[in-house]
Amino acid sequence: MRLRAAFLALSALAVVAGAIELLAVKSGHGLALLVLGAVGLLATIFERWRYRKPAPPAARWQATGERFEDPATGEPLEVLYDPVTGERRYEPLSRRSP
Repeated sequence: MRLRAAFLALSALAVVAGAIELLAVKSGHGLALLVLGAVGLLATIFERWRYRKPAPPAARWQATGERFEDPATGEPLEVLYDPVTGERRYEPLSRRSP
């Protein structure tokens, strides 16, 4: 995440520097910097949209019958299990609907 943020900041800096070079100095060198920064920004934003993870299937949590007391809080917990993914979750008994 930090690398992505750094690349976005560097690309934005290139866009700003290119625009300043074009407007203030009026040389053609700023155009290359402006275009390169814009391509970096667009590519990074597109990459985030294109390769995002699909939403996980709806979990079908089932109570396992296991209950225990959380050692840190002393709160009673119930173990829930999703047979599709194999994931286990520990939920306080006070939040469970009857």
